[in-house]
Parts: sequence; structure tokens; C-alpha cells
Amino acid sequence: MSTNLIEALRKVVGADNILTGLFAAPYCKDKRGNYSGTALAVVLPQDTQQVSALVLLCASHRIAIVPQGGNTSLCGASVPLAKNDLVAYEHQVVINLSRMNTVRSFDAVNYTMTVEAGCTLAHIREIAAQNNRLFPLSLTAIDAWCEIGGNLSTNAGGISVLRYGNTRDLVLGIEVVLPDGRIWNGLRSLRKDNTGYDLKHLFIGAEGTLGIITAAVLKLFPLPLSQASACVAVRDPASAVALLAHLRATCGDRINAFEIIARPCLDLVLRHFPDTQEPFKQPYQWMVITELSDVLDVPLDQALSHALNSFGEGITEYLVTDNKAQAASWWNLRKYISDAQKIDGISIKHDISVPISNVPAFIELADAALKREFPGVRIVAFGHIGDGNIHYNASMPEPIKNGPFLAHSTQVNRIVYDIVAKLNGSISAEHGLGQLKRKEIHRYKNALELELMRNIKHVIDPQGLMNPGKVI
Repeated sequence: MSTNLIEALRKVVGADNILTGLFAAPYCKDKRGNYSGTALAVVLPQDTQQVSALVLLCASHRIAIVPQGGNTSLCGASVPLAKNDLVAYEHQVVINLSRMNTVRSFDAVNYTMTVEAGCTLAHIREIAAQNNRLFPLSLTAIDAWCEIGGNLSTNAGGISVLRYGNTRDLVLGIEVVLPDGRIWNGLRSLRKDNTGYDLKHLFIGAEGTLGIITAAVLKLFPLPLSQASACVAVRDPASAVALLAHLRATCGDRINAFEIIARPCLDLVLRHFPDTQEPFKQPYQWMVITELSDVLDVPLDQALSHALNSFGEGITEYLVTDNKAQAASWWNLRKYISDAQKIDGISIKHDISVPISNVPAFIELADAALKREFPGVRIVAFGHIGDGNIHYNASMPEPIKNGPFLAHSTQVNRIVYDIVAKLNGSISAEHGLGQLKRKEIHRYKNALELELMRNIKHVIDPQGLMNPGKVI
């Protein structure tokens, strides 16, 4: 049966666009190297009709389907399951959408563009900028590799959520191939459409478990003409949260980003990236980088300096600039944290969110609990404090001790996640659930929510073929 199916898949996409064996292997491993599975084949369709035909073939043979874009998922959502986890199905097929990279239309007046799922985020941002428009989603380190279909499927976040919202907030319409091969054309570019359930939001953030997003209508915004950034040494996370509230009151919607960085993050970056440097003459325990932008050509550095001057206690020192090179040097300190930690060794990572006002309590409680249970633990805390999303990673400073420490990952996760739940937060702010947190979510979502999710899954994908073993 498998030989016949491969031949049928080959007829849909052509011999050059189906990979098997060793050629398929790179598509079956995740970005972090945590998950590796097996696939009967990896197929690369060129349009929505081919995706539909491929899904129909797989469904008729009861073959599990793994939708895939740039394969930059951090939770194992975009790779097939390992053989021992593939209980209900004999085979899996990866449908990779990277060849579907056409910008179908650009409407400068309506501030929208319609793109196919395989368009990289960097390409979309470039096309928008060339037409004097902004697509604000930016994932900095992976813009060149991640694809918009995956960004939609995981409801990606990034540094600009504070001002523009998550990916879900940047989409007006989508096109989806359903698990039975039918195509739902929901590519509407309307900002008002009050005609029943907003179906697109079922598929955005579903991580490919309900269907394959093949195209989307994206919202665009005016391209900013002026920017100013500040690097601010703050006393503690509570001061950072208070500063954010002050900046929102004094600078309004000009605030584009507000990121917090703990001292251990800076130490790692400065150690592993020689082209970076300490922003101040002395080291501080906590630092914030923030950015203002405006469509008007106005001197925002003055407004930002005035806002910081009027804040009062909580700021130890600050620097303000409208020089792009200077600002980039500060933002690189934030950008390189994940890579620096990876170079330094493995860690137990968390992508959590709590209400912004609860961020200081989360950091204080989680730090105390982990240091009590694991003396000497190093906490690397950083991220999008502007929307309550903290990347909270734990490891030992000496790499040789990390192997034994990782054996306690279940206990570490339980400590962190229980505190998150106590503070009315989420155990996954922007990375999704994938394989990594699929079982964990049962402890932190209530039974009714899980029941509704399972019911939706069953109605849309009754055979359970679409990205099995992910999310629920």
C-alpha cells in the first residue's frame, strides 16, 4: 500500500517534489533537536489544489498528515511523531508548504496583502516596506526562515505584541484545506463581518490539528518614519512594570516594544558574542529596552527622555537614542539571549504569561521556589514584559551539572507552572503546545475547555488524521 500511495502522491506534485528515506530526514527533526519522527514521505505542493489532492489521498488511505512550513516550531508541532508514539496510524506524510510562496495581491488603500503560507516572514515584511507599509510581526532571529503559515498556526507573538497584538490580531481572512480535502476560501479582506462564527480563529493557533492554512489576508499599518529607543537600568521587575504603565500614560500608542532582561542573560550574551558590549559603565541586575515609533517625522528621543525623567524612583540609569546603529546594539543584547544560552548548554525552558501586574510576583515566587529546591540554579529570565510574556529558563552554571539537573525537568515544570496557574497565567504564551506540552495542559486547562476543544477537533477531523499527537 505504501508504494502505491507514494506513487499517487508523486503524480500530484511531480517526481522532484516528493522526498523519502534519507532525503526526508531533515524535515522530520525539529529546530531544537528535541523531537525526531518518521515519515513515509515529505511532499511539497505548489498550490492549494495540490494540497487538497494530497490531503484527500492521505484521508482515503487513513494516513496521518503533518503540516509543515519553515519547521522552526519550538514545541515539536511541525515534525512527525516517533514510531513508538504513532499508535493509531501506520504511516505519516509531511506536507511542506515552502513552495507556496506567492504574494497573491497587495492593496495599499485597504492596508492588506494576501499571501500564501510558504512566504517567509522576512519576505512579507520586505514587500510591505517596499510599498510604504508595515507588517509588524517580527521574530527577529528567525524572520528569514519561519513562514507565515506556521506563524498563523501557532499564533506567533514577538516583540511588537504590546502595540499590534499577536498574529491572530493581524489577520482578516484565511484559506484552509480541511481534513477531508475540501477547500474553505475565507480570504475576506473585511474589517467588519458580523455574519456568525468567526471560523478563521479556529484554525489560527490550532497548530495544524484542524486543517492546513494555505493563504491569508494580512493587516498592514503605516510605516513609521521616526523611532527612539531607550536602554534603562531598573531596580527590579516591579519597577519595570511601573515604568511601563508610566510610559503608556505619557507616550500612548507610540510604545512599540518593552523588553526586560535579567543579569544572567546579559552575562551569557557578553560571554559568547564578542561584538556586544555592556551598555552602562557598571553592571545592573535588571534592564529594560523600549522603543517608540511614529508615522510622523518627529524627535521621539525628546519625548522618551521626558517620560523617563518624570518617572521618579525605580530607574537607576538610562540611555536614549534615535540613532539606529546604537539602538541595534542594544536590541542585539536581547536578540542573542537564546543563542547564547544554547551555546552555554542545555536548559529547561518555559514560555509563560501572566497579567502584566503579576509579572514581579511570578519572578519572585518562581525564583525562590527553584533556588530552594535546586541550590545554585541559574535563572535566565527575559522577554516581553509589555504583554506579560516571560521566557523563564533554568539551568546550572556549570554545563557538567546540567545532565543530572535535566532529570528533574518534570519537577521544575511543575513548580513553575503551578505558580503561573496561581497567578491566573498560561503555560504557553506564544510558542504553542505541540508535543512538548500536550499532556501538561490537562493539568492547567479546565475540563470544560478541554471537552470543547476535543468536540471541535472531532467535528472537523473525525478520523483524527490532522497532526495527531499535538495540542490535544
